[in-house]
Parts: sequence; C-alpha cells; structure tokens
Amino acid sequence: MASTASEIIAFMVSISGWVLVSSTLPTDYWKVSTIDGTVITTATYWANLWKTCVTDSTGVSNCKDFPSMLALDGYIQACRGLMIAAVSLGFFGSIFALFGMKCTKVGGSDKAKAKIACLAGIVFILSGLCSMTGCSLYANKITTEFFDPLFVEQKKWRAGLDGCPSRLIRAAAGVGAGVHHGVEHRRGNCDHAPED
Repeated sequence: MASTASEIIAFMVSISGWVLVSSTLPTDYWKVSTIDGTVITTATYWANLWKTCVTDSTGVSNCKDFPSMLALDGYIQACRGLMIAAVSLGFFGSIFALFGMKCTKVGGSDKAKAKIACLAGIVFILSGLCSMTGCSLYANKITTEFFDPLFVEQKKWRAGLDGCPSRLIRAAAGVGAGVHHGVEHRRGNCDHAPED
C-alpha cells in the first residue's frame, strides 16, 4: 500500500513538473532590459525563445517574431531544442507511468508493469535534465554578457522572472521522477539481468 501511495505521489509531482515546464516554454519575460530616461523608464525590452518585444512608457507593446531559425544565436536554438525535447519526453514519461502504475489495469503483468514504471522514471529524469540544461544555458549566456565589461551593446539584458523560477519547477519534476524510479528500483524491478 505504501509503495502504491508513493507511486501516485511521484506521478502527481512528475506530471505537475511536466505541466509547469510546458507552461514556461511560451512565457514572455525570459530576459528583460530597460532604457531609462531622466525621470521615468522610457522603454522596457523583453524577449523569450520565440520573439523580442518592446513596451514603451504608455504600456503599448510591439513584438517581432524571430524571422529565421538559422539566423538565431546558438544558445537560443539549443535552449529551444532542449525545452521541446523536455516537453516531449515528459509526455511519453507520463504515458509510460500510467501504464506502469500498479493501480491501473493496463500494462500486463506486475513484472512488466514494474519495468514500464522504471522506464517512466528514467524518461522523467531525462526530461528534467533537458529542461534544466536549457534554462541554465539561457541564464548563463545572459549573466555572462551582463557582467562582461567588454560586451558593448546599447542595452544589457538581465534574467527575467519567467526563466529563473522555472528551474525550481524542473527540480520538482526531477524529484518526482527520482522517487518514481526509486520505488521500483528498491523493489528490485529495475534489474536488467536476463530472466531464467
């Protein structure tokens, strides 16, 4: 009973992490920059993985989608790929987890379900690693450009609110996946030894 409860909790935490990773992908404020006037902020620039925008002091925003994937900086391309891979892996991990849970009627015998649940844990861990790597790569690029004294540009970007807290979400997904995988591993169901 305790392992079933821990399976359900790990599944819910992993699904919550996957949903939150999916919801941070299209958010707006991954990086932010402002140009200040003498009295008020005259323009706020912000960007995400898909577009760059400017909001003036009246609150009007003008956005421009990135015109070509090949014209993007390498770190944005890598971050896009890693985040999309994380969402895709999380989707397949949730499907495997549903088939591998003991409380469901699909998935075959208990031994087969245990191996499927083990696979789900590994896929969730890979999903968490992809999303954490993508977000960290993006934040690292912004931070190194901000603190580089030789980086000369009209505006310096800083990490926005949407990109940074999502690392905690990825950690939650990884913890859920680790528990999911650990429950099955502790019961000895993730062994890769050939059967007799």
